Amino acid sequence: MRIAIASDHAALDLKRALCDWLSEMGHEVADLGPHDAASVDYPDYGYALAAHVAAGNADFGIALCGSGIGISIAVNRHPACRAALVGEPLSARLAREHNDANVIALGARLTGIDMARACIDIFLATPFAG
Repeated sequence: MRIAIASDHAALDLKRALCDWLSEMGHEVADLGPHDAASVDYPDYGYALAAHVAAGNADFGIALCGSGIGISIAVNRHPACRAALVGEPLSARLAREHNDANVIALGARLTGIDMARACIDIFLATPFAG
């Protein structure tokens, strides 16, 4: 799958770990930044992710910030994106199955790497029920 990922500075470490993991899983990953720990505004990266997904350059997006709230709001401003903020796998599955979410949002300060991987795994594996 083609997956785009973006974060703010608070989620940089989680983004890097997820990029490596997704690449190891065989996915094509577009890291839309940021690429260093300098403070950034999450809406800039949320908008970039939304535009990338909406243009068809990625099958799904992953949006990360400290809580996941801000960047999910930014992504959802784009009419072609449906970002779901999740914190556990059931919500990730339901977001795909019932809401046809095309972007998963996670909070780096609230979600560890193992839970983030579990949420993303189920999100990517779950089809929309129609």
